[in-house]
Amino acid sequence: MTQRSYGSSANLDLLVRIPRDARRVLDIGCGAGALGQAFRRHNPAARLEAVEPDPALAERAAQHYDVVHRLDIETESPPIPPGSLDALIYGDVLEHLRDPWAVLKRDAALLAPDGVLLACVPNVEFWGFAGRLLAGQWRYEAEGLYDRTHLRWFTRETMRETLEQAGLVPLDVLPRIFEPERAEAFATAIAPALQALGVTRQDFLRRAAPLQYVWRATRRRPAPLVLVARTLRPVGGVNDVRIHQPLNALCSRPGIRAVAGPNAELPGDDGAAPRVLILQRRLLDRPESIPYLRALRATGAVLVQEFDDDPAHWPSIAGNNHLAFRGVHAVQTSTPALRDLLAEFNDEIAVFPNALEELPEPRNFRDLSRLTLFFGALNREADIAPFLPVLNQVLAEAGGRLAVEVVHDRRSFEALETPHKRFTPTADYATYRGLMAACELAFLPLAETRFNRMKSDLKAVEAGGLRLCSLASPTVYAASLRHGETGLIVPDAESLGRELRALLAEPARALAMAEAARAWVRDERLLAGQVAPRLDWYRSLWARRAELDAALLKRVPALA
Repeated sequence: MTQRSYGSSANLDLLVRIPRDARRVLDIGCGAGALGQAFRRHNPAARLEAVEPDPALAERAAQHYDVVHRLDIETESPPIPPGSLDALIYGDVLEHLRDPWAVLKRDAALLAPDGVLLACVPNVEFWGFAGRLLAGQWRYEAEGLYDRTHLRWFTRETMRETLEQAGLVPLDVLPRIFEPERAEAFATAIAPALQALGVTRQDFLRRAAPLQYVWRATRRRPAPLVLVARTLRPVGGVNDVRIHQPLNALCSRPGIRAVAGPNAELPGDDGAAPRVLILQRRLLDRPESIPYLRALRATGAVLVQEFDDDPAHWPSIAGNNHLAFRGVHAVQTSTPALRDLLAEFNDEIAVFPNALEELPEPRNFRDLSRLTLFFGALNREADIAPFLPVLNQVLAEAGGRLAVEVVHDRRSFEALETPHKRFTPTADYATYRGLMAACELAFLPLAETRFNRMKSDLKAVEAGGLRLCSLASPTVYAASLRHGETGLIVPDAESLGRELRALLAEPARALAMAEAARAWVRDERLLAGQVAPRLDWYRSLWARRAELDAALLKRVPALA
């Protein structure tokens, strides 16, 4: 990597460790600013500052940070008030300093009490370093591990000592291993030497396979919390939106540990830490459900049911006296309507609206003379059917100016009378979002039924985050979209036809509403805004577990 391109790609191992809800971040040696650009997509509200002495790189980085300080970090302190940073980042910086120990000790005071220091450093024990020395081929290079500007070298243990000497608490370290098979081959080649030195192959590879380490440290040890989620079988993006992405956001905070999967188990090495076990849409409608819940309660974890649909869709839930909600300590859901419905069975309910992990750069509206309408919901065939005749009329009138992108719903796709259409079967969430991102309009029909009234506005949030203009039914979406500002409410087929024709005549209006919808998602519906409320609730559940457990046994004495 040349000086001109330094920092032009984000270190994802650093990115996921920046607290998602950080209010103030300082990135030392930001280069061209790719890390700040990437984090901004997760948390647009954060104040991002950087230090970059190179004028050309600082100019490029300035578009991604609130301010870029051009200074020599060794001779000048960053102009940051002590105790104000939620994250202080040294990405491939410390090895270039004459006295990284003094810099770390000085800058550690900039961290807030719960702030985190992140550092990525090269590993001097890397097998390739030794290989070059043994072969007589060691030379400085323009970049990488052998960068001629590297002045200091660290092993895993000496970096731990460096952090401790700065008054910090090392929390965890991630080995960055890029060519494990080559490390294995080198260990095999020098096996006699390792044996002669009394070094085991396992220990050598532990120290020599990583090219770099990513460290996380804090001023004080954070309060731990273990979150375990037992998920559904993956279908569409349900698991991503309700479980995986929220847990990823929470784990960006120091001290939070999470694991998720259909049969995820509580880790055995955190018995003293607060533990929350989340059951994703478990119906608990079988005879063995009581013994199942009794065994989970015996772990000492707080039991939370995650449910984001109308339970009446599964009559067996009522048939088992709503054990799905009565048999747990608490319930989390996605809408106030579901909260009000489930409150009959459990008093402890939290609402976490569906939100996006990040706000990607838009890649639609590149040609206003042609619009593509996205339709990609599960089990909405009956909802879209009344609109198809009018949609076909508009498609016929528009010719190639209007196309349709359909995901999952083959029946509706086949009913579209146009060559300007494309079908994709049920896809993973990344593919689904990629298809949506290339469209300009989103059609979100929901008939007025009890089941639909309990749904969330996720489709409008997804569309807005990707800068699409939504045409949506009043059921659910009228409470979220402002008609004519952040989208269009189309209660019937006639209004759909009228609005589509108007957008085809004035596509810039669709773009304006799409931009406003994106701003709504940016301000109100990103996961960065849910990190603190979710963690506060989970910690509150743990603090009140005796009270909640007594209420649980009162509801379902058989769990004792």
